[in-house]
Amino acid sequence: MALPCLAIVQTSSRFQAINSTLLLVAVLQFAPWGALYAGDPAPAGLSLLPSGWDPKAAGETVLRQLVNGTPPGVKGAHDAEFVCVGDHAYVVAELNDTKSGESAFWPDIYGALTIVDLRTLRVEDVVVLARGGQKFGKFTLPVGACFVPRILQKDDSTLRCYFASEQPDKRQSQTWYRDFDLKTRTFEPDIHKVKLKTAAGTFDMQPQYFHADAAAKGFQKPAQDYGLYLFDSFKKFDGKTYIAINNWPGHQNALAVLRDDRATVEVLGHYFEPQAAGLSESAVERLPDGTWMAICRSEAMGGNYRFTTSTDGRTWTTARELPFVPNGISSKPTFNRFGGLYYLGWQEGASIGGVPRSVFNIDISRDGKNWERKYRLETDKSFQYPTFHEHNGSIWLTVTQGDGPGSYKERIMFGKLEEIGSQPGDSKGKLPKTERNTPDSGR
Repeated sequence: MALPCLAIVQTSSRFQAINSTLLLVAVLQFAPWGALYAGDPAPAGLSLLPSGWDPKAAGETVLRQLVNGTPPGVKGAHDAEFVCVGDHAYVVAELNDTKSGESAFWPDIYGALTIVDLRTLRVEDVVVLARGGQKFGKFTLPVGACFVPRILQKDDSTLRCYFASEQPDKRQSQTWYRDFDLKTRTFEPDIHKVKLKTAAGTFDMQPQYFHADAAAKGFQKPAQDYGLYLFDSFKKFDGKTYIAINNWPGHQNALAVLRDDRATVEVLGHYFEPQAAGLSESAVERLPDGTWMAICRSEAMGGNYRFTTSTDGRTWTTARELPFVPNGISSKPTFNRFGGLYYLGWQEGASIGGVPRSVFNIDISRDGKNWERKYRLETDKSFQYPTFHEHNGSIWLTVTQGDGPGSYKERIMFGKLEEIGSQPGDSKGKLPKTERNTPDSGR
């Protein structure tokens, strides 16, 4: 895509004499939103990447270094999240020992926490978070899937793990939490209900109350009795902890703030327009001017990702496609800020060998408008539902992969994306020698 100001330089010798500083000003002034989208070469002096950067080669370096963090005997795994504390990563995921894949309708799905040593990338322990039918003190968790776990460091000695207990078409799902002691590496005996605060009051965190709050603001789709999740990673802005929540089958999204008790989720603002697009599973960030931006998965109207913004987190624009994400498909996106740069991750519609969700792009930007492709992760093992976090100067990740056929949701892989300020292949970015996941290897 040629920029208008560059065309002027090409057609007039007088303008060719403009110095480089004025040229950069012209580019910034006339380039429309998204004009420097991934795939276009950035004008000289604006690129965040070295000349000749190869996103596919960079992605291959990352893929070679991933290690399997899934316990033996597990046949299905998906939707991991993690925190890093000291020299360890604590990864929560939904697992099952019966078959590949996952579904809220499968009661055998349970939540587990895996502990990985960041120095060796070896799994040290796996502790079950919760199973349907498990007894906790005097309370027995109802039969059903333990779905979409999330994790937060509560204090120096405690991690708080969240999950949704679901039995679709039979009861309202409920989000619970359970605390993990870092010193003893054990969970507390009990579990506790998470609360949802809406304009109407404070309730158990169940889909019916989330839907009622959205319906009061114009949402017209039918209520679901499952699918309400803490979805995006917990993120801190201005001293508060925020998270994007959603109802996947109900096509709802909202920005929420986690109250100081770390047990109450307060809905700030819903974003569900256009309702015909079936928006769900969003990731949220703040742009340099303070504007909120969310990238949303879409289940209809072509299935490409849509973006919505808000100046206050409460009132959101109608979500629309933007040119720097031209061919996405229905899958989880990511949106983070590391080392002063935004990292936008999205699933591309192309596939490797017919494998679903087998191409994942990571684009970077300084302003959230002008993007460059840093990683293109292509693999016939799939690369879906990743999560990224910075810890001690490195960006770590988890991701779902599998051997298929089917959904390719069989294991959770863990590894390092990069060290902030380095490029893949730099000596300081190398990982310890351990078992690698090569493109042609099985679990």
